[in-house]
Amino acid sequence: MKSLKKKILEEGRVLSDQVLKVDSFLNHQIDPAFMQEIGKEFAERFASVGITKILTLESSGIAPSVMAGLEMNVPVIFARKRKSLTMTEGLLTASVYSFTKQETSEISISKKYLNTDDCVLIIDDFLANGQAALALIQLAEEAGAKVAGLGIVIEKSFQEGRKLVEKKGFWVESLARILSLGNGQVTFINE
Repeated sequence: MKSLKKKILEEGRVLSDQVLKVDSFLNHQIDPAFMQEIGKEFAERFASVGITKILTLESSGIAPSVMAGLEMNVPVIFARKRKSLTMTEGLLTASVYSFTKQETSEISISKKYLNTDDCVLIIDDFLANGQAALALIQLAEEAGAKVAGLGIVIEKSFQEGRKLVEKKGFWVESLARILSLGNGQVTFINE
């Protein structure tokens, strides 16, 4: 997606050879018009597979997921990283390690929002080491839902996430694939 690559180059900051900061439009401040464009792109790429629900992880996956949900006219479920007083029964849980936060979280969703009739699209902001993606797949599968694929805003292709997800047989569509973050520069895989 050319507009995303342009936005990354103009507004993203390379913090190390592993970390890209895109908080001006995705991870802290949200650019709604741009998120709408991302939602439309995901809706087009997954139009033929009969998506009934979108599953994401709080919090940075919510904006692109909601915009895709609007385009596809389907509900969006987000896995919570912390249990609330109102989420006490019928939970599906999985553990996920965050490289950028250097912590493991137990994520959860309510069983009542996913079932065997659902065809799920998983959307997330980044695909890097694949742990969040695998945890979301686990939650969907525990609910008996079919995972149609994964929509990723930014993929760090130099890490193992895509390989792990594809090895399990899942379709991955990334809007921007980064080959490297070396020397403070973003290098994209040209597709």
